[in-house]
Amino acid sequence: MTQMSNDTRWTVDAARDWAARTGWLVGCNFIPSTAINQLEMWQPETFDIATIDRELGLAAGLGFNSVRVFLHDLLWTGDAAGLCSRVDAFLAAATRHGIGTVFVLFDSVWNPMPEPGRQPAPQPRKHNSGWVQSPGATVLADQRQWGRLHDYVAGLIAHFASDERIHGWDLVNEPDNMNRPLYTATELPNKREQALALVTAAFAWAREARPSQPLTVGVWSGNWGAGAKVHPVAALSLAQSDVISFHDYGDLEAVKRGVAALEEQGRPLLCTEYMARSQGSTFDPILGFFKGHQVGAYNWGLVAGKTRTQFPWDSWEKDYPAEPVPWFHEVFRPDGTPYDAEEARYIRSLMGRS
Repeated sequence: MTQMSNDTRWTVDAARDWAARTGWLVGCNFIPSTAINQLEMWQPETFDIATIDRELGLAAGLGFNSVRVFLHDLLWTGDAAGLCSRVDAFLAAATRHGIGTVFVLFDSVWNPMPEPGRQPAPQPRKHNSGWVQSPGATVLADQRQWGRLHDYVAGLIAHFASDERIHGWDLVNEPDNMNRPLYTATELPNKREQALALVTAAFAWAREARPSQPLTVGVWSGNWGAGAKVHPVAALSLAQSDVISFHDYGDLEAVKRGVAALEEQGRPLLCTEYMARSQGSTFDPILGFFKGHQVGAYNWGLVAGKTRTQFPWDSWEKDYPAEPVPWFHEVFRPDGTPYDAEEARYIRSLMGRS
């Protein structure tokens, strides 16, 4: 019997029922090309629904039926009603294009010192130069401030707890990522311990809101199979997630190993980050493999813009005088033409859009 409220971890049967209802979820990690980070995407002064709508249309043209979208705790503080209104506007636009949404509530990657207000301009030819963590190092280190994090998680999820436009809640992105060698001076020395506490709390806060949608925290490093020494945050994530999510930027053989290990969980799988062309992580053949195993798939990026993620991770350490060949992430140029027309045809063919 399908579990309709999420006050405890879903049974395997409930998770499989959810997967049967949603079907194969395929899409991208989405941010409009006019935003450099989560704050610029959602703050009222820079919430660009026209660009969002247009670019979601490009996603729909590929056959994508879901997107993964990052929020930020600072958006809730002082403007909870406004954030809910903008989320509703986003969901309405996505639904018009036949697209559902997985929302990410916290993120441990990139700049650990987020500030609300006007966001910085992109650094030239640097991958994700303006992306910010949530809640950021200062709040992560001080659990006396976690009351407002509770209010954000429980309040936002309760508001949308029965909203069928939402495919799921991804509570913390890469919780124990230490961002080395970047931001080493401003990362917490005990970040992994604090991340474990945040993931524990986030699951409890989210279940307090009794959502009808599944909860997950993705595993992203280490080994995940039976008998492997699983990192504590990953072990907790696997034990608490209603549906299992993971990141894999490796080639096809690496993806096969990861999927085989996670299939031991017996729950639906979502690969919530993949596709880095120069790493060997490409749509062809990896998306085809995911289709064969009914693994949900969300590549990083859609339209090249202020995040500059067509440049690779190592653009922080070496200069790229021009765009790399091939692009690292992203599918479309700013004018809406595909970066690789054959790649776009491959995606559409898998999605029945040829």
